[in-house]
Amino acid sequence: MLLFCTEFFRELLENAERSLNDMFVRTYGMLYMQNSEVFQDLFIELKRYYTGGNVNLEEMLNDFWARLLERMFQLINPHYHFSEDYLECVSKYTDQLKPFGDVPRKLKVQVTRAFIAARTFVQGLTVGREVANRVSKVSPTPGCIRALMKMLYCPYCRGLPTVKPCNNYCLNVMKGCLANQADLDTEWNLFVDAMLLVADRLEGPFNIESVMDPIDVKISEAIMNMQENSVHVTAKVFQGCGQPKPAPALRSSRSVPDTFNTRFRPYNPEERPTTAAGTSLDRLVIDIKEKLKLSKKFWSTLPYSICKEERVTAGLSNEEECWNGHTKAKYLPEIMNDGLTNQINNPEVDVDITRPDTYIRQQIMALRVMTNKLKNAYNGNDVNFQDTSEETSGSGSGSGCTDDICPTEFEFITTDAPLVDSDRREVDSSSASQPSWSALTWFVICLALLLQKQCR
Repeated sequence: MLLFCTEFFRELLENAERSLNDMFVRTYGMLYMQNSEVFQDLFIELKRYYTGGNVNLEEMLNDFWARLLERMFQLINPHYHFSEDYLECVSKYTDQLKPFGDVPRKLKVQVTRAFIAARTFVQGLTVGREVANRVSKVSPTPGCIRALMKMLYCPYCRGLPTVKPCNNYCLNVMKGCLANQADLDTEWNLFVDAMLLVADRLEGPFNIESVMDPIDVKISEAIMNMQENSVHVTAKVFQGCGQPKPAPALRSSRSVPDTFNTRFRPYNPEERPTTAAGTSLDRLVIDIKEKLKLSKKFWSTLPYSICKEERVTAGLSNEEECWNGHTKAKYLPEIMNDGLTNQINNPEVDVDITRPDTYIRQQIMALRVMTNKLKNAYNGNDVNFQDTSEETSGSGSGSGCTDDICPTEFEFITTDAPLVDSDRREVDSSSASQPSWSALTWFVICLALLLQKQCR
């Protein structure tokens, strides 16, 4: 999902740049190609922002229009020579004279809102995936391993090899083993809700597809406004910046190229480029939103997901013919509630509720920070991320986020968490018996498969 979304946005930017280049080459020819770096730099900065670069969108867009004004001012006044200081003075009149009409203001609002939402949404997907992957690597405690061994292997010792654990018995074991993971649920649900809010922005009037697809036409409208107001703009600039020096005779004899006065072809929405991802933003967002909704309450329902597997328990229909931890009979103890604090009286797993798992707490904090950033993005406020542009520039892909790129700004431990006992002291893995390691393997594989299935 993450890579697909990233690829979609990346190709959307590339198609927008290609469309602008093709249109401007057909319209202005050599005149555009001699000044194309102004537009290329615009897209370079947009891509750098999207891939996590430290780019102020508003300042970057202001610089783009100021540079474009400088270039166009020289083209419409070929009989004069303009020094760098004079051109700097010209750029100061961008806001005052509005030579490009209202296009820069509208485009600034649209681009900033669209890119803030798109970038933060992809960062949110990254954080969600990383949290799920890291939590799936957390090793169970020795108390959990003992409970798993008792549930899975003791029937063999009692001569009941075909009897599976009772469903409620399994639930208490899993709720004890996954007590810390269940505490992710509250922050995870808030995170999902915030992701859904930003997804609404991707579907609204400021969605990045509707902003970027016609950006070539919007810039062309701005250029036409400049052409129409050229006399007024020139007079005001001369008045404010002073009379410039005449250009050398060779240059002053030239007139403005005819191609500069050529208007752009009408924009046909049906000619919008198609991404290689083969979908529209609307369809992509709808699909992602459905998957996000399904992931709500994932951590608290994880024990139920594990225990409903036929290969794990006898099922609800065999409550009298199942292994209850002692014999083949109904399991009588009540089912514990979710979360660490509710495991104080868990009859199956020895859980120290006074020592929350610090590794899980790191993931909770990561979700909390990301949720706040998503809320800011929903409100149109820019979100600061770690600048990864230098790290990603050497990859050559230009796609920004991949499996190894676009990390969050949180530093996590990347190695598997060590086995620990109830007071969180590390346990020598060599002292674990073979049955315990078999139970551990089963638990980790089962948990990882469920996480991968949910987050795929």
